[in-house]
Amino acid sequence: MTGSTQPPRRFPRFVFDHGSEPDPRFSLANERTYLAWIRTALALTAGGVALELLGGDLNPILRAIAATILIAAGTSIPLLAWHDWAANERALRRERPLRPGTMSVAIAVAIVAAGALTLAASVWP
Repeated sequence: MTGSTQPPRRFPRFVFDHGSEPDPRFSLANERTYLAWIRTALALTAGGVALELLGGDLNPILRAIAATILIAAGTSIPLLAWHDWAANERALRRERPLRPGTMSVAIAVAIVAAGALTLAASVWP
């Protein structure tokens, strides 16, 4: 058996088959950001489920809409976060500038909308 100097293929290839290895600190920071978005997704999904299951005294229609917004945001974040992680990792590997984040404003709007609906649901039973 001959020793190979080539590193093993990494997944996903559409990310790792480009450029050269960046400073590991940058790749690890990119991964931590991805994992932070995953935690945010879990929190939003759990909040939506809790609102729907435990918000019995709230207006049922407004409560359901607010819960749906939270759950929809929580289920879409992992896909968007994966896309951002991959784009940032490719940029790091190619020594190009990182693109600006795209999710923060959308998530803020979803949270404000769900909060406003929940507030309205508590005022108009």
